[in-house]
Amino acid sequence: MIKKLFSSQLRINMVSGTATTVINTAMMIISIPMYLHFLGYEKYGVWLVLSTVLGFAQLGDIGISPAIVKLVAEEHGRNDIRGIQRYVATALAILCASGAVVLLGILILKPQIVALFKLSDENARMALWLLPYVGLLSVYVFIVQALNAVVSGLGRMDMESYIQSASRVVCVLVAGTLLYLGRGIAGLLIGNIASYLFIHAASLACIRSIIPIRLLQKDNLDAQRGKHLLRFGGAMFSTSTMNMLFDPFNKVLLSRYAGVAAIPVYDIAYRGSVQMRSVVAAGLRAMIPEISRIGAEMTAQARQRISQINRRAVKAIFLIGCPVNAALLLTLTPLLQFWLGQRFVAELPGAFRIMLLGMFLNLLGFPAYCTLLGLGMVRYVLTSQAILTAVNVLILLTAVFFGHGISVGMIAWSILGANIAATLYLTVPKRWS
Repeated sequence: MIKKLFSSQLRINMVSGTATTVINTAMMIISIPMYLHFLGYEKYGVWLVLSTVLGFAQLGDIGISPAIVKLVAEEHGRNDIRGIQRYVATALAILCASGAVVLLGILILKPQIVALFKLSDENARMALWLLPYVGLLSVYVFIVQALNAVVSGLGRMDMESYIQSASRVVCVLVAGTLLYLGRGIAGLLIGNIASYLFIHAASLACIRSIIPIRLLQKDNLDAQRGKHLLRFGGAMFSTSTMNMLFDPFNKVLLSRYAGVAAIPVYDIAYRGSVQMRSVVAAGLRAMIPEISRIGAEMTAQARQRISQINRRAVKAIFLIGCPVNAALLLTLTPLLQFWLGQRFVAELPGAFRIMLLGMFLNLLGFPAYCTLLGLGMVRYVLTSQAILTAVNVLILLTAVFFGHGISVGMIAWSILGANIAATLYLTVPKRWS
């Protein structure tokens, strides 16, 4: 079916994205019961608090990684290796500077960050001990993500996907071994460090197999290309800021009103529904560099081709996403009981089903999202993310104001409402026509 809908290289990238999502899902299925077995809900919740800080720290990327995908794809289409080299070196220099600011902020605000989640004294001490290492990892992640984005920009999103999936395997193997040896939450941190070291090495090897790039030349830094990166990245930074106010905001509310042990329940439902969305969405991400290449000169023929790709993407969503989600909705409770065993909680299936529906609706707007991003029409992407975040926050703050309390189920309904609003905004008008 995919073979009939899309061109050769785009098809390769899309199939690889879907295949690696299956691998990532398998890693999630293996890792979560293992983490809960060794740590329990409360200690695993502390790790998720630290992961939330790591997620917030990604704002220091200031949108450079998605900017690299688009701008490197354009230079690659022109066969300008020198231009690619300058974009990458300039991006890395910018990220080193922003990373230093992020690390300093985490170190200075460490007590306030931990206090935000209202942890017990023991858990707070553990979080305070690990937080500086999470800050250092955050800075390193900027560099690694930028190099991985170059692989996508060079048209090898298939390799980028495989590298990401292999890194998940590395993380689970290292973290699982250290948990077995009694290293506790520190084992999860070390597992994540190992996975990013792998991405770093593999991305560099992949880039150098495609183009002869040299990043340490003195004249690589280019002020004009830096402006291009910051202009496009600035808009993506605003989008990322909105995104950071979504999942972490939900976790903060849960930690404060329902306790840290509720965070893993929410995380399983949220990550699981996002992972099912990614079965299709990971493949569709290949549209971004493809549309950047096609839309370099926005002719009538290019518009027609872009519209055709969008129609086929939506068709693929219905043909693949509908049966997969329907099957999962029908079998979810016994699957979760089998998967989690004694760690199963009754609240989980209902919240999971609501979030699955929300993520499927989100998926319907994903082709439009990729098209707008590929064409550089980031203001519409930013607005859609603002709608998503604002509706979610408004629903939850209203619940708090009227005394309804915050639970995993309440957050699931807020995510559904937010996704309905954002998808309608993206899909009703076709702004690239």
